[in-house]
Amino acid sequence: MKKIYYNGQVYTGALPLVQAFAEEDGRFVFTGSDEAALALAGPQDERTDLEGSFVCAGFNDSHMHLLNYGQFLLSAKLSEHTDSLAEMLSYTARFLSEHPRKTGQWLTGRGWNQDYFTDVQRMPDRHDLDGISTEVPIALTRCCGHCLTVNSKALELLGIDAQTPQPEGGRIGIENGECDGRFYDNAMSLVYDALPAPDKEDVKQMIRTACAALNSYGVTSSQTDDYIVFHSLPWQTVMDAYRELEAEGALTVRVNEQSNFTTLQALQAFTAAGQNTGVGSDLFKTGPLKMLGDGSLGARTAYLSRPYADDPSTCGFPVFSQQTLDEMIGYANSIGMQVAIHAIGDGCLDMVLNAIEKALTEHPREDHRHGIVHCQISRADQLERIARLKLHVYAQSIFLDYDNHIVEDRAGEDLAATSYSWKTLQNAGVSVSNGTDCPVELPDALRGIQCAVTRTTVRDHVGPYLPDQAFTVQEALDSYTVRGAEASFEESVKGRIAPGYLADFVILGQNPFAVDPDEIHSIPVKATYLAGSCVYRK
Repeated sequence: MKKIYYNGQVYTGALPLVQAFAEEDGRFVFTGSDEAALALAGPQDERTDLEGSFVCAGFNDSHMHLLNYGQFLLSAKLSEHTDSLAEMLSYTARFLSEHPRKTGQWLTGRGWNQDYFTDVQRMPDRHDLDGISTEVPIALTRCCGHCLTVNSKALELLGIDAQTPQPEGGRIGIENGECDGRFYDNAMSLVYDALPAPDKEDVKQMIRTACAALNSYGVTSSQTDDYIVFHSLPWQTVMDAYRELEAEGALTVRVNEQSNFTTLQALQAFTAAGQNTGVGSDLFKTGPLKMLGDGSLGARTAYLSRPYADDPSTCGFPVFSQQTLDEMIGYANSIGMQVAIHAIGDGCLDMVLNAIEKALTEHPREDHRHGIVHCQISRADQLERIARLKLHVYAQSIFLDYDNHIVEDRAGEDLAATSYSWKTLQNAGVSVSNGTDCPVELPDALRGIQCAVTRTTVRDHVGPYLPDQAFTVQEALDSYTVRGAEASFEESVKGRIAPGYLADFVILGQNPFAVDPDEIHSIPVKATYLAGSCVYRK
């Protein structure tokens, strides 16, 4: 049975907009005029009047953390209470009171951001969290995911003090000769390794919860990094959870797993088990090797090529040595596996580009689609190198909503003048997809599209930052649809409303081509469809 949708404003991936489209057996079979669409309808076919609504392909968040988002939705949501340290602490105390912990169970939360605090200009420390509880271990993660704070009870259980050796690629915070409760990047593993792992049913519940939320934002595809969310949980358990949900018909987002491994031995075991880029189904498949090259700009752990302009005592730090990057990227490339490497600082970007170029020199590949995740602080020579190496860039335009406030202060005027330069890359022929790094940000594609177009913040209209780097509305929509499909080698099957493509689409309350660009984020998502079936309706 065909389903005919007519009287709409339909973006097919090209302009002008058309009026109608048809779907059958989970794929688009027609796009064009109302008259031609309705002429296709037989007696048993379904007809839906779109009543002038705008329709485009379902949004593809090309880099996020779906399982982590599910965990976030079931934990203390600090991002909603980060206007002040006092507010964040008060909310967390209420959350603990309303959700008592069993003996030995930790209280976790994510989303604080000290740059939004109006009462103090610092990160929370263990003494702040001790005011919530000295009996329940507490771990609260910064919004970026590159720093967390624990209370004294947690430090006691972890057995960590000022004499604990500093880990490579991370840092344990020390103040006045004592642990201050702060852990940065690789040091965070000391905390995460101590947290009890959920079982598979818990994982499935987190995935279901996250997928339902993603659908409400119009998201139908997620390129997600899930295998190290719970350090004591084998990757096989996470994969089995996804596959079981798919078999149950309960997976409402297409998942391309950005497979995160931190050692060559673990990566080799993964590929020896038959996993490689593209293995799987239309609903769940293995994507690239994912590696975390450095930290974040907000936490000053992104690795810059020079000291931070607002803290000359640090350049940040790389998470891996050049040798480890060379070995793992080289191995993945040699067996035909795609790589997607997190690089926020230009110092880290140098290391990643060196490793990718070395790998391609040793084992040349024409259509490798190796990629840089974030690609924020960059120099002109690096942008040219990305284009020459034919890399993909996984951008997060929504980061401008926060980073507009800090980028020049952190990186300095010179570096800031060539950073977040995704339009320059696109003009040089680089495929630039978009995403949110959720739960760093909410998986709100329309907010990201607005930031890509305006280059200003959403909440207080700071900017525009480098307005010559602004995308057109069409380019921004493409970055959240077909460019995301290009990142996962799927541009021939999804990302457009066109005959033969998977019928994943979103119905919006307004036309983003017609509204004021500063109002794109306010456009309501009316309904979301996966393979022709409605998975969300407002």
